Amino acid sequence: MDHTAEKPLVIQMIQNEVREAAAKLGRKGEVMISDPDAVIELFDIYPANEWMAMETEHETPQMLFGNFWLEGELCILFADTNMGKSLLAVQLADSITRGEPIAPFTLGAEASPVLYIDFELTGKQFEQRYTDGQNRYQFATEFYRGEYNQFNRASSHYQKLDRYVIEALTRGIKRTDARVLIIDNITCLRNGTESAGAALLLMKELKKLKTRHGVSILVLAHTPKRNPRLPLSRNDLQGSKMLINFCDSAFAMGESHSIPGQRYLKQIKQRSTAETYGADNICLAQLERHKGFLKFVFTGNDCEKNHLRDASRQERERMHREAKKLSDEGLSQRQVAERLGMSVGSVNRMLKGE
Repeated sequence: MDHTAEKPLVIQMIQNEVREAAAKLGRKGEVMISDPDAVIELFDIYPANEWMAMETEHETPQMLFGNFWLEGELCILFADTNMGKSLLAVQLADSITRGEPIAPFTLGAEASPVLYIDFELTGKQFEQRYTDGQNRYQFATEFYRGEYNQFNRASSHYQKLDRYVIEALTRGIKRTDARVLIIDNITCLRNGTESAGAALLLMKELKKLKTRHGVSILVLAHTPKRNPRLPLSRNDLQGSKMLINFCDSAFAMGESHSIPGQRYLKQIKQRSTAETYGADNICLAQLERHKGFLKFVFTGNDCEKNHLRDASRQERERMHREAKKLSDEGLSQRQVAERLGMSVGSVNRMLKGE
C-alpha cells in the first residue's frame, strides 16, 4: 500500500528537495561528499535559550502601516477588482519612501527605497492617474516603479515563468537597494496557485526573497465573486488558502454598502501584533485627490456588519427590479448575475417571480 498520499504536503516537498539535491551531487541518488562538515543542514537547531539570546540582538520590526503590515513581513492585501487596492499600495509606497505616515496609522520605520512592480497599468496610465490636469504629482526619488517588458524574450529559456520573475525581482532589488517590495498583483507570479502544491512553492520563493535580501513584501491579490452580505474572511482570497497560511500578515479592502463610494480595511491575519482592526473595528476610508495625488483618507472606525449589503425585504425588492431591468435590456442571466454579484440560480428565481 502506498502511503505517500497520506503524508503532509510540507513533508513531501522536503523529501523531494532532498532527493533533487542528492541527484545533483551523485549518481543513482548517492550523495558524494568528501568532507562531511561541508554538508548544509536542512534545519538550524539550537537550544531554545540560545535562540532567545540570538534574537535579542535583532531589532524589533517597526510598523510600515500600523498593525496591518510590519517590517520583514510577507503581507497580502486582497480586494475585488476596481476597489482601489492599487491606489492604496502606491500610497503606501509613497509614505514609506518619504518616511511620512498615513494618518492615523503608525510608520515606525525610517524612510527607505521602495520597488513597486506594476503588472496592472501602463506607464501612461500611471502618469494620468497621478495628474489632475494642472498638477503632476512628484514622487520621492527612491520610489522605483517597474513595468513588465513585453519584448524581453529571455523568459523562453525558463521552463516556468514564475522562476524567471523571481530572478528578475532579485535583480531589481539589488539594482535599487530596495528595502520594500510591492507586487501588483500576484496573478503574474502564479502558476496554478489554486493547487496547494503550487501555492506553497510560490510562498516559499517569496519568503526566500525577503529573508535573503532583508526586504518587506506586500503582494496584491484579487477576491473571486463573493456574497456582499457576508463579512470579509480568508476564504475570499482568490486561489488556494495556502497563500494565507504561509504569509505573515494579510488584510482586505471591502466596499461599504451603506455609504456610497466608501471603502473599509479589515485585518485578516497577523502574527506579530494583536488584531486591532477586526470585524468590530474596521477602518473607513474615502478617496480624495490632492495636488494630483489620488489617495485614501481614513475617516473613522465602525462595525463591519453596518456596511454589508442589507438582505431586508426592501433590498430584495430593489434587486428584483434591477435584475428585471437588466434582463429587459437584453443581458443574459449570467451577465445579470455578474453585474449584481449574485448566483445565476438566484437571478433565475427572481426573474421567474419566486
